[in-house]
Amino acid sequence: MNTLVNGVNYSNLFAITLPETILEIVSLVVLVVDLGILRKSAQATRMAAACMLGVLGCTLSMLWLFAHPQAAGLATDTLVGTPLVAAVQIAILILTALVLFLSVKAEFSRNPGEYVTIVLLAATGMLLVTAARDLLVIFVALELLSLSLYVLTAFAKSSAQSAEAALKYYLFGGMSAAMMLFGFSYLYGLTGSTNLSDISAALATQGTSPLLVVALVLITAGLGFKVAAVPFHLWAPDTYQGAPAPVAALIASGSKVASFAVLIALTGGVIGSQPLGSSPTWIVLLVWMATGSILLGNLAALVQTSVRRLLAYSAIAHAGYMLLGIAAHTAQSEAAVFYYAVTYALTTIGAFGVIAVVERSAGTDRLDAFAGLSRRNPLLAGTMLVFLLSLAGIPPLVGFWAKFNLFAAVLRSPFAGHWALPLVAMALAASAVSLYYYLQVLKRVYVVKPTHAEPMQISLLELTTLVLIALAVGLLGIFPNTLSGWIPLG
Repeated sequence: MNTLVNGVNYSNLFAITLPETILEIVSLVVLVVDLGILRKSAQATRMAAACMLGVLGCTLSMLWLFAHPQAAGLATDTLVGTPLVAAVQIAILILTALVLFLSVKAEFSRNPGEYVTIVLLAATGMLLVTAARDLLVIFVALELLSLSLYVLTAFAKSSAQSAEAALKYYLFGGMSAAMMLFGFSYLYGLTGSTNLSDISAALATQGTSPLLVVALVLITAGLGFKVAAVPFHLWAPDTYQGAPAPVAALIASGSKVASFAVLIALTGGVIGSQPLGSSPTWIVLLVWMATGSILLGNLAALVQTSVRRLLAYSAIAHAGYMLLGIAAHTAQSEAAVFYYAVTYALTTIGAFGVIAVVERSAGTDRLDAFAGLSRRNPLLAGTMLVFLLSLAGIPPLVGFWAKFNLFAAVLRSPFAGHWALPLVAMALAASAVSLYYYLQVLKRVYVVKPTHAEPMQISLLELTTLVLIALAVGLLGIFPNTLSGWIPLG
């Protein structure tokens, strides 16, 4: 039964937001269990219980999305439920659950209940961002996500590096949020609405005014920070290096998927035939950001000695590839961006999981810490091999198909025009460069002799999680239609 109050269909709104509601309820349960029932238990027991409850919350939300596909046809003025939104939300929940599995043995916090609660709140922000179709809801959801990540970055209280990374992340994030909100206010002033569909319709009847250009530049700056695109990338290397490994994995995975969902929504993938993304100004901004991100990310990664920072610059380059797909502005390119974002996120979580194990043993993430990993733990080394080669786009791993689909969609785009071929050629050359720095890590893993002869210690849960992620990366590459068929067009 539909319930209309002041023109708002609250039945639809409840159905669309039930996965987020489940996460919020479970986050409160985690606090009650940790601080009430298990307060005097061992630290390991508290962390394991909190993480498993968090995984349960993610699972319940996923079951709702799977069991109620009719909710994917619902919409309100502020939130929508489409098959594409549901697919991306399920992917975010899976990524969050994997991060929690890899957090079970984490020792960076004495407050496991609070840690898992904030992870679930960050996931709630990601889900809301994915479904939001109103400027105010987008901003509030992004801030819920961002504030949660700022706190999580500083969760290793004994680490000065973690505190420094969180402070830089917070300062850059606050500045970018202000610019984005300023841009949103200009869009509201130009169109008289905060709803994306109404904004699209209003802009279709207007020419490109100087005020619109200013609004687009400000919004691009704000969202460029969220995806770590040049020149708004300065926070990423320090945050990836200073944050606890599971938190860095969450920032690099689910957060990036949600942020690209916002960019696609604003570019106009679901808001009508005259979308905001058809503005030449918007496309030019995206193309320049993509080019700078691809070049700087890959070249800067060549000189890194920290594997975390290497992955940070790699993430900047991957953001550039995805921005090309958004600039191409077709249903196929948008689906290719989501495919790329999800597969990249899955692979990056696995890579950070291996880094966490190595750091716990060697006390550092420098390249030399990975020396001889293949002899100390062959299975763990094998998972790292799969993750890095997938990030480089080597077939038959899923990273190859992600790049292939994306570049093919860019070349076929009618919006791309004359810039498509040279940009794709540049991106392919940059991908070849990226293989070099990924191989630098694998050289330490497989060629350099270990400095310690004892086996690398890893828990069964961590190893099982990493092996399953590696298998998924391999199988999705062998059967690429499994994932591409699950992510519907447009």
